[in-house]
Amino acid sequence: MADGEVRRDLLHEVPGAGASGGGESLTTVLVAFAANVLIAIAKSVAALATGSASILAEAAHSWADAGNEIFLLIANRRAHKPADELHPLGHGREAYVWSLFAALGLFVAGAAVSITHGVQELITPEPASHFVIGYAVLAISFVLEGISLAQSARQAKAEAATLDRDLIEHVLATSDPTLRAVFVEDAAALGGLLIAAAALGAHQLTGSSIPDAIGSILVGLLLAWVALLLINRNRRFLVGQEADPRVRKAALQALLDAPEVARVTYLRLEIVGPRMISVIGDVDLTGDDTESHVAVRLRALEAKLSASPAVAGAVLSLSAPDEPTLSV
Repeated sequence: MADGEVRRDLLHEVPGAGASGGGESLTTVLVAFAANVLIAIAKSVAALATGSASILAEAAHSWADAGNEIFLLIANRRAHKPADELHPLGHGREAYVWSLFAALGLFVAGAAVSITHGVQELITPEPASHFVIGYAVLAISFVLEGISLAQSARQAKAEAATLDRDLIEHVLATSDPTLRAVFVEDAAALGGLLIAAAALGAHQLTGSSIPDAIGSILVGLLLAWVALLLINRNRRFLVGQEADPRVRKAALQALLDAPEVARVTYLRLEIVGPRMISVIGDVDLTGDDTESHVAVRLRALEAKLSASPAVAGAVLSLSAPDEPTLSV
């Protein structure tokens, strides 16, 4: 089995493997960062002009998102540092650490602030004014958030197609935490804008600030749910998660197709970073070579697997005679 064949088998199943996937994620984060900074400034001005609690909650939401994008940029950069002696599998898991910080920031700076302000507005209500300014800013924000969401959705759709997943399934399952964070936060932002618009409209129609305060609380609850979702996903990748079954199937097939492999009895593929896996397996080699020659053949087979940009490292051992054979 040629090196290129192993690479194609694995790359076909690991979307965006290698540098190209990281570059696409960087573009997605940069688009989201630019959009959120512009939106946060506009919402802050609108919140001061209108006195609307729900728009202020949305301003806090956007500032939290903008801050989170800085963490995601760090995550993208740190995760692509090359392997070294102390980190033989690379630094891919750093992406989940910095993305976890971003999710915690969303929970504190976005959800907590929005809910707290909404409760304060219920206790000491203040009337809003200049509603047209609020509607205009919310509309512009909706367009900018839509542009950012379209970029993350375009990347996610392309990757999902290679694994035969639908869009939402892939966003939740992908090993790229920056793509998931941007997509989920942008989708939540659009939902928050609709809540803020409805709350502002109810405030204008009724003359009561209660709908506005409730809108702020609802925005905060939405952000809390999103933050907890992202925290849980990053936690699962940090503690170690098996690769998608389709990735496992491709790797197993690649090994079985190798002329030097008679059978495979154990295979573990663990995600060690965005679009990166480590391969651990037990194989039975063809022929009846001496121990020293077998060791050389195993190292050569590991090198073939590791040649793929999707594989951070491969460790293979010899199968025991009584171990059952794995099949695709």
